[in-house]
Amino acid sequence: MDHQIHNVMREDKQLLVITHLSQLLDFVTGIGGFIVPLIIWLTQKDQVAGMDIHGKMILNFQISLFIYSIVSIPLIFLFGLGIFLLIAIGLLALILPIINAIKVSNGELPDYPLSIKFLK
Repeated sequence: MDHQIHNVMREDKQLLVITHLSQLLDFVTGIGGFIVPLIIWLTQKDQVAGMDIHGKMILNFQISLFIYSIVSIPLIFLFGLGIFLLIAIGLLALILPIINAIKVSNGELPDYPLSIKFLK
């Protein structure tokens, strides 16, 4: 008898949407917007169709935002440019997860511009 287990990916658009929206936890906890999507991605990437791609996009975006934030801190002393960059980073961190959650719920692919591709 063949007892081979077939790993079938399940469709779970709702979990994909939640994963994108979980980034907003940064505004409440400071780091939850990285930790929660990371945990969801690590635990669900082999079970949920599309989770591997979405998780990598989210983590690349989160890591990129962190790097941009670190770079902008010294720029505060250069004519206050860093303050404008931090505001822009904050707006991107707020708006893009919401836009992409809506895209995913509509069956469209998310897009995180300015993301550095650390995870491919």
